[in-house]
Amino acid sequence: MDDDFFLDQRVAIVGLGLMGGSLALALRGYCPALIGVDRNPETLALAEEKRVVDLATNDLSAALDRADLVVLAAPVRANLALLAEISQLHSSSLMLLDMSSTKSAVVTAMNRLPERFSALGGHPMCGKETSGLAHADGKLYWDAPFVLTETKRTTPELRAAAETMVAIIGGQTLWLDAATHDRWAAEVSHLPYLVSAALAGSASAESASLVSSGFLGASRLAASDVTMMLDILVTNRDPVLAALEGFQRSLDALRQALHRDDEPALRAVLSAARDNHARLVHCPDADSLVELGPSDDH
Repeated sequence: MDDDFFLDQRVAIVGLGLMGGSLALALRGYCPALIGVDRNPETLALAEEKRVVDLATNDLSAALDRADLVVLAAPVRANLALLAEISQLHSSSLMLLDMSSTKSAVVTAMNRLPERFSALGGHPMCGKETSGLAHADGKLYWDAPFVLTETKRTTPELRAAAETMVAIIGGQTLWLDAATHDRWAAEVSHLPYLVSAALAGSASAESASLVSSGFLGASRLAASDVTMMLDILVTNRDPVLAALEGFQRSLDALRQALHRDDEPALRAVLSAARDNHARLVHCPDADSLVELGPSDDH
């Protein structure tokens, strides 16, 4: 992608939390104007202090008037509300890209936008269990898949702008339809959060003195922002339920093998899980795996 293409795009990022703030840091120097929009005065003050954007404001309408490309970086249901608000606030053409963690509801809302808007769904597969602008990192998107999902309002210009933006921030573009994205994300992102939350909720306080890398690695996602995760789960309910049912079958197989004291069956289930893990993380040889500490990737 030609980075010069982006030099003509004035970008407004709506939502200066972890994801929006990290995007702003990654885009600094690549566009003539970088505008940050947020309703939290403390966030705006921090954005100005750290010079995260050229202009930090709580005035969405003014930001829309200054922008060519608007990136919605709030939680899912907030982005849905913003799409409705923007269609009322702005009477000219505008390119819209969202970064919501679920896509079906957002794509449906984008399809209903007036024709003066061009719109594209997006979701970077990265993050942290800590939220807020204070934790923003300009390298957050590096080497991470960045899903792009077409809508009825997607134009060639917006496709080019989005692909160039993803290349600039170091991400890997992956085009998916909304249903496929939501199903896959439920399995490898939303389900892990629920498993982590269940693990953190079921451990007894008496065991705290033994907490070490294994528990910390497996339960760290339970520290994620609850409001953000509620938005994700509510807007991706059916795929998440399907993922939970598949996980329950895996748990049942383990429980039954242990209940029967069937060591060969237990070994088979664990070995199959180990092999599938190797395939999922692109490891060519499961036997070469070694036990590692918890990753910081999310």
